[in-house]
Amino acid sequence: MAAGQSTRLGGKSEAPYYSLNLGKSVGDNIETVLENRKTFFGELDFELNQVVFSHQVHGSEILKVEKSGDYSGFDAQITNIPAICLAVSIADCTPILIYDSQNKAIGAVHAGWRGTVANILLKTMDAMATEYGTKGENCYAYIGACISKTNFEVGNEVAENFNSQFKIFDPSKNKFFVDLKAANKAQLVEFGIPQSQIEVAEYCTVANNELFFSHRKEKGITGRMLAAIGLKKP
Repeated sequence: MAAGQSTRLGGKSEAPYYSLNLGKSVGDNIETVLENRKTFFGELDFELNQVVFSHQVHGSEILKVEKSGDYSGFDAQITNIPAICLAVSIADCTPILIYDSQNKAIGAVHAGWRGTVANILLKTMDAMATEYGTKGENCYAYIGACISKTNFEVGNEVAENFNSQFKIFDPSKNKFFVDLKAANKAQLVEFGIPQSQIEVAEYCTVANNELFFSHRKEKGITGRMLAAIGLKKP
């Protein structure tokens, strides 16, 4: 098994996509993006034709992957097939990677605030349980770099969807701040994954914008990162 999350460093893209932009739909040169993708997936020891990509829609649909390729409409992917690498695109939303060490199954999830509210991560874990017999005690999960609570300022229309433990109100700004990492970690714990087997990245895409692309910080004109996990051939 190999897994990782990219930064914005080490690629060939020019500003405003400097430099390891892995997204095709942001206006960057496609050939450059492909070179960047080869660089990233090469570090994980996968070829591009082994990778699964999906056009994400901030929904809660889960793709059971049986072959690599390009898909659309899915914000989560699961598989137990070797030599396939699952990839989700992010630039502030929360990426989560899951490895079931007992059944050799994996999952990759893209959770923005809508996906988080829709319990996409818990639904993904339930799908892995149904398809592969996954149990929480056998899983290891990584919650990657995304926008932090300190920087995820939202209005009432978003905040009202979250339980009180995942948000705080700032009266001086008359705004709420939501903790997407904590909200998604709670779904992993609810499924039964021990907290000692959940790693949460300390980085924030906004505060650490020199290392990560941020859709919010850069007002939508920026690149995309990928979080990926793949099973090696036996």
